[in-house]
Amino acid sequence: MKLEHEIPSGAKLYFAKTAKIKREIEAVASGVLYEAGYEELITPLFSYHQHLSIANEKELIRVNDMQNYQLTLRADSTIDVVRLLDKRLGRNTTHQKWFYIQPIYMYPSKEVYQIGAEYIGEKDLSKALQSAVDIVNALNIKPLLQISNIRIPQLLSKELDIDLDDFRHINIQKLLDRKLHWLKALIYLEKVEDIDTVIALVPEIIKEELVRIKELAQNIEYAKVVIAPLYYAKMLYYDELYFRMIEANDVYARGGRYKNDDVTSVGFALYTDKIIEKLEGKE
Repeated sequence: MKLEHEIPSGAKLYFAKTAKIKREIEAVASGVLYEAGYEELITPLFSYHQHLSIANEKELIRVNDMQNYQLTLRADSTIDVVRLLDKRLGRNTTHQKWFYIQPIYMYPSKEVYQIGAEYIGEKDLSKALQSAVDIVNALNIKPLLQISNIRIPQLLSKELDIDLDDFRHINIQKLLDRKLHWLKALIYLEKVEDIDTVIALVPEIIKEELVRIKELAQNIEYAKVVIAPLYYAKMLYYDELYFRMIEANDVYARGGRYKNDDVTSVGFALYTDKIIEKLEGKE
């Protein structure tokens, strides 16, 4: 028997101080994004197409519409934003920069609040990443900015016949067992100033991808930047440059470049609850 005051595991309840901090975070972020030329978009809670952007469909919460077609609760905002702007709102607007402040939901009852931004039709990730940096600066938090390129582990997986799961689970020893000098240098590459040395060592198929990491790092004004060229996150849409803003085991933001149909775009999401925890701790 469930008591009247109980809420489902994973659901969110904000009150008093926590609710105030949440509103302040959203106000700061929306102010930064409006200043950068973004407009706000709020997408439907229900969707027909979430399976196209979620790698594990078991995470989706499913219901049915009046015609018994399957719906899911919104578990990701990015692709829905791009699809709605392209297919439904495209005749009414040519604006490319959009942001949203809304939760996503995952099975069985997990609720995650996000502040996201998408720059539709833009290929330069620095254009979106700088806005994420501006938001964390405005909130006076200083997470570590980790820059990766998903293409590198994908290429190495094919070139060296290494399972992508070894990159996903950071199986460093299996990579070191290959006894390749250039691969060892790639594994331990962290500083932007060391990247040219490693570029000179790696095979040609990797050089261009490392150059893209270097260019992105140099285009961003932020003090705490590291490179993680072998980091791999299984995403259905991020396909190249990728970043995370992290502190200890907490992820405050992530984003990257992605393609939907023939449209290449860049974007990111900030995770409101992790930032609330950080700001509560500071107070």
